[in-house]
Order: sequence, then structure tokens, then C-alpha cells
Amino acid sequence: MAALLTRLPDRSCLGIMPTRDDQTLADTNASLSDAEVARYHADGFIVPDWRLPLHDVERLRRLLDQLIDESPKVRPEHLVLRWGGGDAALAVHAAILEFARSPAVLNIVERLLGPDLMCWGAHMFCKPAGDGRVVPWHQDGDYWPIRPLATCTVWVALDHSGPENGCLRVVPGSHKKRETLAHEQVEREDWALNQTLVSGTFDPNDAVDVVLEPGQMSIHDVFMIHGSEANRSTQRRAGLAIRYMPATSLYDRAIKMPGGAAAIRQDMSQRPIYLVRGEDRAGNDFTIGQDRPFAVGGD
Repeated sequence: MAALLTRLPDRSCLGIMPTRDDQTLADTNASLSDAEVARYHADGFIVPDWRLPLHDVERLRRLLDQLIDESPKVRPEHLVLRWGGGDAALAVHAAILEFARSPAVLNIVERLLGPDLMCWGAHMFCKPAGDGRVVPWHQDGDYWPIRPLATCTVWVALDHSGPENGCLRVVPGSHKKRETLAHEQVEREDWALNQTLVSGTFDPNDAVDVVLEPGQMSIHDVFMIHGSEANRSTQRRAGLAIRYMPATSLYDRAIKMPGGAAAIRQDMSQRPIYLVRGEDRAGNDFTIGQDRPFAVGGD
């Protein structure tokens, strides 16, 4: 497999990709083709043909800028959104949930996880130009209290994301055994996470770069081995990650999970979660955490 996914041609010097007139978040016809679904299951990730319209990208960029301005003590890589109440955060809360509940995105996720869907997390991930931190090699399943472990991350690019500014890197097919490999805790100031795969558990030479233009999205499986390099370029790299799980799985609040993000400690047991499509079939509790103040970063 080539070491770099082919980048689609730029529409302009800004690197903004054109969208069809019918590509909107309200598009009830948005979906994945059978070939895209097959590729996701084979490789553990996919970059769908569908992409976010430019005006929605710009709206999310403004939201990101607001969060950065209002969170001066939080590293841009650590803008984990703890949903909850509070008038000051109502606009942020509503905007992210609106995106997470949009028919177009849910139609795409449904093709991968089934008709009963929950949204349980969001993360504005920003690597600033010049000093954006490394995300060490890891599997998401090492951090998350979901049983059976089944979830996917929808990562929407708000900026151009390529090797030069620390784009997502994945190891295709590394999800197939459906098992979490050995991780170890490493505290480094230049890392965005403090959990990483133990050396020798995989071959990093098998990794590929996932190159995205603003509005494109990548979706990856919970068992996918992935990470990213530091951003030493002059261009910021930012995206919105939304976490989905099938409502046939339980968000098990009794499971104690490790930290995950360096300098961030989250109480996963109190996280508010949302049923966004279909029915809950696992006895999930959607009331816990709804009265907590909205927050950015850790608890």
C-alpha cells in the first residue's frame, strides 16, 4: 500500500474542496456506497466521498476560535468537550450536538454501526502551527468504557491536514483481530496523550497518512492503531472529532479507565451521553451528567 493517500486537487489556494449543491447536513440521501462500507471493514478507516459544506466548516472554525480564546489554560490539543448545562456554553453545546445529530452524518455512521446510535463524546483537536504535539501510537479502545467495545470516530477536517502539519496516520487492517493491544503510560510534555502502544506490538512502517482538505472527514474503528506527528509547520491543523457507538453496547460507568490525554483527567463515569437515532437496547443511562456545567478539558 502506498505510504500516502492521494490528495484530491485543490479548488483554490485555500485548499477548499468543492461540494455538490445537495451536500448539506440536512441531506437525508447522504450515505456510504457498498464499496465504501467494504473498504471500512477491510482497512478499519475510510474517507467518504461526502464532505461538509464550506459554510459549515467556517461555522465550526469560528466555534474552535471561541473555545481557544475562552480556554487560555488548556492546550489546543486538549479541547475535549464535556457536555452539560450552563447558559454561557449553550451556543457551543447546541452547535456541536446539532452537527452530531445531523441526518447526513448519522446516515453515514448508520451504515457502519447500525440503526441504533449514541453520541457520547466530542473533541475539538487543534495542533497549533510550530509546536503542535505528537499523538503517540494507540488504540482508542484502551481509554473508553464501552462494552461490547464497538464505536467509531468521525473526524472532520477544519484545516488542510497533511504530513507537514501532523495529519492522522493509521495502520490499515490493524483492527481486524478486534482486540486491544498492550499499552503503557508515558508522561511527556511534547505528547498530547500519555498512553501509547508498547514497542514491538506493530510495525509503524505499515502506517499511511490520511490527507484531508477542509470539510472532508475520516472515520476510524475503535481498534484501529493510529497516531500523528508533531506540527512543526507554519499551518495550523484542526478538526472536530465526534464519537459514536451502537446503542446495542453499554456505556459502562462502573469501569475505571486510564487518563488518556496528558494533563487531562476525565471522570468518564459522569459523562453525559445522547441517543441520536433509533432505540437504546443496552440499558444506557442518559440522565447522568446532564446537570453538570459544560467544560473544556478535564474534570
